[in-house]
Amino acid sequence: MTDLVRISAIAPIEFIHLSRALDGQNGSNRALGGRPQIAAQNDIDAIKAWLARFADTQTTFTSYRKEAERLLLWSVIELGKPLSSLTHEDLLVYQRFLGDPQPPERWVMKAGRKWSRFEPDWRPFAGPLSPTSQRQAIVILNTLFSWLVNAGYLAGNPLSLSRQRQRKAQPRITRYLEQDLWQEVKTSIELMQKETEREQEHYFRVRWLFSLLYLCGLRISEVTENTMGGFFCRRDKDGEERWWLEITGKGDKTRIVPATNELMVELVRYRRENRLAPFPLSGESTPLLLPIGGKQRPLTRSAVHLIVKEVFERVARRIEERGPDFASRAQLLRSGSAHWLRHTAGSNMAGGNMDLRHVRDNLGHESISTTSKYLHTEDDQRHKETEAKHRLGW
Repeated sequence: MTDLVRISAIAPIEFIHLSRALDGQNGSNRALGGRPQIAAQNDIDAIKAWLARFADTQTTFTSYRKEAERLLLWSVIELGKPLSSLTHEDLLVYQRFLGDPQPPERWVMKAGRKWSRFEPDWRPFAGPLSPTSQRQAIVILNTLFSWLVNAGYLAGNPLSLSRQRQRKAQPRITRYLEQDLWQEVKTSIELMQKETEREQEHYFRVRWLFSLLYLCGLRISEVTENTMGGFFCRRDKDGEERWWLEITGKGDKTRIVPATNELMVELVRYRRENRLAPFPLSGESTPLLLPIGGKQRPLTRSAVHLIVKEVFERVARRIEERGPDFASRAQLLRSGSAHWLRHTAGSNMAGGNMDLRHVRDNLGHESISTTSKYLHTEDDQRHKETEAKHRLGW
């Protein structure tokens, strides 16, 4: 067994050095003959070739690297075999491992803080994966194996034998804020401290963030990865000026979202608070959401997530003060996330009798149903209906 296996060394994929016996050059699942489409001669280089396809989308790249890295480390350390020798049975064992990474001192990060990939205490897991995260990990790995087969690196996909269960569509979205809780959130934001300059800046940032998440139905990644230069104004066929926000989102797809009058009022207020001109210029690089202090850099996804969770926690405490009968409502809010605001926006738009095609296009969904790809919508009408039927009402 190699030194890597014997000492149980854990390192990010950038720093892994494997012996010839473990690097996959002679993996039992390597494709023989044919014309390989990539130059990789070992498993790490093959994984890097696959990851290179996602280099322009940081969130996807990070997620895919994490799953490939975990499997590679597990394969060489726990099984003592290269990734390109894994069998279907090995992958079944790995699926169980994801739900309980043992031994934890080898695989799980110490509690207390998030460790950098470049620190000795870094580990591939923060803890056991939930069933949902386990399924997602296998989906990503199936993508990896399929690509390596198509690239002529592997002879077969060991995950292709897995039974592909069709997940039943949920009859309705449940992760959203009902009207009373949504009103509680807005009221709590309005009651935030505004005495000092820093408190005022934080208040206006929170108000702007929740306006973006709700009125535009944005994902956290769309807030952090887009800029104010995406706002633009154009006249409709009646000569009326309408503002739009161009968003590049999931799957690197671009859509335009109606920037209603209500949203533009909030934008102007937020920009003035940050000593910016009222309206952004085309192509302006100012992030959609700024750190306290006005530095011209985007916030991280975790920072935005924390802002939302802090607001929800503050609201939950206010609700709990009303007595034990409200404990369940407070707990529901504590389980919420920024994505709940996207669902809340979608529920409000659909519940307000908005054309479902307009809801689909506002949220950037692929389709309403399997046949909705044949449906089309006029942008001006979508803007008018969003303006009329989807309001925040601070």
